[in-house]
Amino acid sequence: MKPLMIFGLDIDKLAGGRQGHYVIADPMRDHPRTKRAFRWIQWILAAEVVVGLSAIVVALVLESQGIHVEFAVWFRGLVVLFMTLTLFFFAWRAQLGYYWGYQRLRLFSQIFPVITLIVATIPGLYPYWMVIEQIIFAVLMIGIADFLTSDHMRDAYPSPKRLAELKARDA
Repeated sequence: MKPLMIFGLDIDKLAGGRQGHYVIADPMRDHPRTKRAFRWIQWILAAEVVVGLSAIVVALVLESQGIHVEFAVWFRGLVVLFMTLTLFFFAWRAQLGYYWGYQRLRLFSQIFPVITLIVATIPGLYPYWMVIEQIIFAVLMIGIADFLTSDHMRDAYPSPKRLAELKARDA
């Protein structure tokens, strides 16, 4: 598989480090359960975009009605959109079989909900509607994490170390 090159930079190597070019076996990448998981993940990420855009639209409507919207709300709304776009990129690379994309997507889908829910509990930081948006965001991210941590997906995306151990054991 050809690495992704942008402005002469090998993005897979840059994002994935020493495992940047490690790609899972074609039969696992093309397995119906793997493909189905990524279809669901794409839909969930699309829902995340809708949630993020909704937060920005609500903030714009409030501002247009003369209600001041705090900087934290704008910052959070924009960060969620950029994070979601980044997660789409990770999902795309993982869907092509890149282990690093799967690993990053799995890591962030497990960490972001925890951080989001902790931040949502800070009294007075966000208005009530933004807290609800954060809870929805977290629940959707947990859905992505659930797909990625299934037995099938963990078997489909073995780490290079685990793959070497399996090969050594089978030899």
